Amino acid sequence: MNAQTPDPVLEVLDVSQAYGRQAVVRGLTFTLSRGSIGCILGPSGCGKTTLLRCIAGFEPVSAGEIRLAGSVVSRPGLTLPPEKRRIGMVFQDYALFPHLDIASNIGFGLGSLGEREKRARVKELVDLVGLGGSLKGFPHEISGGQQQRVALARALAPRPDLLLMDEPFSNLDVDLRERLSLEVREILNASGTTAVMVTHDQHEAFAMADEIGVMHEGRIEQWDSAYNLYHRPGSRFVADFVGQGVFLPARVLGSRQVEIELGVLNGSIPDSCRSGCDVCGKGCSADVLLRPDDIIHDDESKMQAEVVHKAFRGAEIMYTLKLASGRKVLALVPSHHNHRLGERIGIRLDVDHVVAFSPSPPSG
Repeated sequence: MNAQTPDPVLEVLDVSQAYGRQAVVRGLTFTLSRGSIGCILGPSGCGKTTLLRCIAGFEPVSAGEIRLAGSVVSRPGLTLPPEKRRIGMVFQDYALFPHLDIASNIGFGLGSLGEREKRARVKELVDLVGLGGSLKGFPHEISGGQQQRVALARALAPRPDLLLMDEPFSNLDVDLRERLSLEVREILNASGTTAVMVTHDQHEAFAMADEIGVMHEGRIEQWDSAYNLYHRPGSRFVADFVGQGVFLPARVLGSRQVEIELGVLNGSIPDSCRSGCDVCGKGCSADVLLRPDDIIHDDESKMQAEVVHKAFRGAEIMYTLKLASGRKVLALVPSHHNHRLGERIGIRLDVDHVVAFSPSPPSG
């Protein structure tokens, strides 16, 4: 978990939540400083949406507390209602009002302002989110990407202390999702908004968030930057969930060396790879994660592997390669190296970060 951040807007402190005897959120702790974008990333059913609902005030907590701008808004026996929390929400389906035009949707939460102030604020938000055009249209008359912008503008209009986003891009096609996630990040940064998003899509998380918490079975396994989650995963689940890769069995040669089928890797070996040893030495076993960017195509290399699958990705091809042992690894190769299935190609290792864990127990 991350250390206390200066001027935290959101503090989630040892929070748990359960439906009857079914624990959904288990002892979560993290903080988010003003102007930061945080993301809760995890597979379906891990508890991330329930956590977001607890932060919003739609669900009570069974243990711990949630603070917004220093004030306790949730603890056992106390759940401040959502409308008193100074939060904005962007829902998965946008939840726009079909009978209201775009301007009225954006200005819905500005009832306390006079008409002139409301029109000025709506115009400011329209410019901020890049809507442009007429504000007289209705939600069904605009595209999904434009609806997403209207929902974002409506959530930002009352100047909330915290913005919550629940799978905000899941209804969009892949290309629009990537582009809009980057644009929404720019919008939030321009407005100085503190935000929390939940998603199962790591590409969205990487594009949007300053800090990411990977959630698994109700717990946050690691709260960190995207770079560290990918290159320095704190658990086997994080290593497996974030990015792509394959685990190969290894023999630990010392505190800074492991040997795999493809050769010896040098680097700091985490304690978690040690299997019953007081001092990491010869004889210990481990599983080492190899990412597609760890395997380099090299025609001059004597080390070879067989192409058993290929996925064309435009500038690159993702090759699945079979080693001499029969185990498989992935390699991301520039697409002008277009090899046929069954061909043997030269490869070499280029591993900057050794990611090693205790061997998985045998299945069954």
